[in-house]
Amino acid sequence: MIKGIVLAVDDEEDVLELLRYNLQKEGFKVDTATSGEIALKKARAKMPSLVLLDLMLPGIDGIEVCRQLKADSKTGNIPIIMLTAKGEEADIVAGLEVGADDYVTKPFSPKVLIARVRRILRRSAAVEQEDKTIKIRELTIDPARHKVQAGNKTIEMTHTEFMILHTLVKRPGMVFTRYKIVDLIRGSDYIVTDRAVDVQIVSLRRKLGQFGKYIETVRGVGYRFRD
Repeated sequence: MIKGIVLAVDDEEDVLELLRYNLQKEGFKVDTATSGEIALKKARAKMPSLVLLDLMLPGIDGIEVCRQLKADSKTGNIPIIMLTAKGEEADIVAGLEVGADDYVTKPFSPKVLIARVRRILRRSAAVEQEDKTIKIRELTIDPARHKVQAGNKTIEMTHTEFMILHTLVKRPGMVFTRYKIVDLIRGSDYIVTDRAVDVQIVSLRRKLGQFGKYIETVRGVGYRFRD
């Protein structure tokens, strides 16, 4: 039984072979691309369950590939794991800013990578299955359609932004620390900085416009959706 289709994007054949071997062993179907241009074409044509995306690619780099996929309504909900040799905080934040759902640095443990892939696919499926629409004030959050309506305006969001908003609105008034937010949407072993979570919140508020004020900062603790 195929557990899902993974598009692995890297310009190093040995890395692609390592990914292909370990993912196929776990029951995933694997497609590959060696450049950003090929990755975009394959993602749009085949609609994979998840994309493993190297940051340093010839031609269109990984950041731009991620940006384009997340900006496209057809591919915007496909989870993306950035796979790269870079591990600086600025690179992590850059990946999150354009919508990456996770970030794994090379050299990586195949077991850890597979665990990340499984977790993201489980959480993505869980969001799709939670089809109860939430209406709170002028906001409507529809998990089944991955759609947010603010007044009469539809708000386009990345997968991660939607999951954070959905997490907050399900429990209005409850305070979530930055790391609690990460635990809920990614898993407790995900390493992230305070800055990375703040970037997501800033983006959420900007996209929500006047309704962004409902996401409150609890100084020194984290965030909550106004009760």
